[in-house]
Amino acid sequence: MATKRGTKRKDKSRVVLKKGESQRKDGTYDYRWTSKNGKRHSIYAQTLEELRIKEEVVVRDEMDGIRAEARCTTLNELFEVWAQVKRGLKDNTYQNYLYVYRQFVEPDFGQSRISSIKKTDIKRFYNMLADQRGLKISTIESVHTVLHQVLTTAVEDNYLRSNPSDNVLRELKKEKEKEFETVKRKALTIPEQNIFLNYLKKTPKYQHWYPIFAVMMGTGLRVGEATGLRWCDIDLQERTISVNHTLVNYDHRETEGRKGCYFNCHSPKTEAGKRMVPMIETVREAFLLEREYQKEAELKCTVSVDGYTDFIFINRFGECQHQGTLNKALRRIIRDCNDEIIEKEGMDAVLLPGFSCHILRHTFTTRMCEAGVNVKVMQEVLGHKDISTTMNIYADVTKELETTEFENLDRHFTAWMKDADENGDVEQVS
Repeated sequence: MATKRGTKRKDKSRVVLKKGESQRKDGTYDYRWTSKNGKRHSIYAQTLEELRIKEEVVVRDEMDGIRAEARCTTLNELFEVWAQVKRGLKDNTYQNYLYVYRQFVEPDFGQSRISSIKKTDIKRFYNMLADQRGLKISTIESVHTVLHQVLTTAVEDNYLRSNPSDNVLRELKKEKEKEFETVKRKALTIPEQNIFLNYLKKTPKYQHWYPIFAVMMGTGLRVGEATGLRWCDIDLQERTISVNHTLVNYDHRETEGRKGCYFNCHSPKTEAGKRMVPMIETVREAFLLEREYQKEAELKCTVSVDGYTDFIFINRFGECQHQGTLNKALRRIIRDCNDEIIEKEGMDAVLLPGFSCHILRHTFTTRMCEAGVNVKVMQEVLGHKDISTTMNIYADVTKELETTEFENLDRHFTAWMKDADENGDVEQVS
């Protein structure tokens, strides 16, 4: 609508419009402005009242230096920016960040516009991950780590005033203490440990699995450290194991055009991870058994990973062992072992609990505690950067041992008192 100079513009209801405001033919309203960088922007609303509320936000953002494009930038778009500029991470850590985000954030929540994300939105998102998808708190913490960094980038680049994910996970843990309660990893008992290893030894179907599981249980090596061992890393004469790298598997990811499953070798995350681990006799025998098995089967390592080759633990194709394959094998072994025990001894017999490869590391740690190994030595053998990690495990195991010892003491006292009473050695006090 053309107007004379000095005449105020009005909408169809004769309400005076401000600079930048206009009413469309369909009765809706828009507000147009030019940001400091020279770019033109516009917002829309059904009513003039609604439009002016939005205008106030625009003005406040302009004064605070918030980018106008934040209104249309999605979380996924900013994640790509973060992924491009992120530095200072081990490649396996970086790849894990990418996987976690693309698996849990990108499909749904990642489509949210940056400017619209509120603290309550993130709370709902984490609740959904816990309640509907059944994720453990450790996984949600990984999601939070990535999401918090991306939103920090949004603050640094003036997309947001503050990070809406600040302290959200802490609050959720407090609110949902029971839901987020984590179950502590339980080590195998000595009877369970013996059942497991003896079953592997005597069962032809599973004998080829004995060496790697015996090594893991007798060294406390992490899965990637064990599967990454090369023959040159062990000294059977000096009985030492040099841990100097980790074998990492990337599953169903895409990096620089590489898709599917592939391996990489990485140096330990910390200097503490590089270490010499003593080789107990059980472990030495396991290495010798593995060498003999490969000789009889005419197996040789056929792969090279980042210049590393001659891996000790390989599959029937001469390729590196996959962590997922090891855990699947464990499930089959546990199932068949328990079936055999029940058939021979009945349901009252000691059975193997369900456990993963990492429990073997925890079992080794527990055996060290039971043997009275010095905590500092334990820290060095396990490759813990912070001794508090070792101390926490030590405290848990020691507490369990104290409980068991006092239960034994209680039984002994009861027996002693019973014998004394039967022999008439206990004075009756009136």
